Amino acid sequence: MIIGYARTSTVNQVAGFEAQLKELQASGCEKIFQEQVFSRSIRPKLQAALEFVREGDVFVVTRLDRLARSVADLMLIIRALEQKRVGLRILNLGMDTQTPTGKLMLTVLGGVAQFEREVMLERQREGIAKAKAAGKYKGRKPIAADGRQEVVRLAAEGMTKAAIARQLDLGEATVYRILATARRQAAMA
Repeated sequence: MIIGYARTSTVNQVAGFEAQLKELQASGCEKIFQEQVFSRSIRPKLQAALEFVREGDVFVVTRLDRLARSVADLMLIIRALEQKRVGLRILNLGMDTQTPTGKLMLTVLGGVAQFEREVMLERQREGIAKAKAAGKYKGRKPIAADGRQEVVRLAAEGMTKAAIARQLDLGEATVYRILATARRQAAMA
């Protein structure tokens, strides 16, 4: 069976999402798992697809960046597919891991992608250090403990994260980060 996986980071990426679905259908996918979540988020449909595949199946994605967030992540996915004896096809690269050349090329391209990301992050760190030295970089605005407690309290009362952010004049990402930290601390207690 040929199983497809389509992902975009946001629900606003309609054209890209539809293009992926059409491409997967055109490649013969009999079942397509689809989701619109940021790659660093939990990807339940990807997990469901990886659990669904069986020996002899082929797992198809349109592009490598729709599947993995790093070489390590890619290698875990490939290992999971290999354990189930499932091939991986990446359409825009014309790559198929059912061939030795396809496996080699996928690993090399994954390494190049990770290298590019690390170089970008290094440049970002250098830029931040330079801006700090020039007194132009302040970093995140610190949030007092009572502000973090207020976020947790409002969330416990059922207020949405967006509403909490508006009420406390914080970014939504900050609210998510505070709540994630509070959950980790509660789990360790």
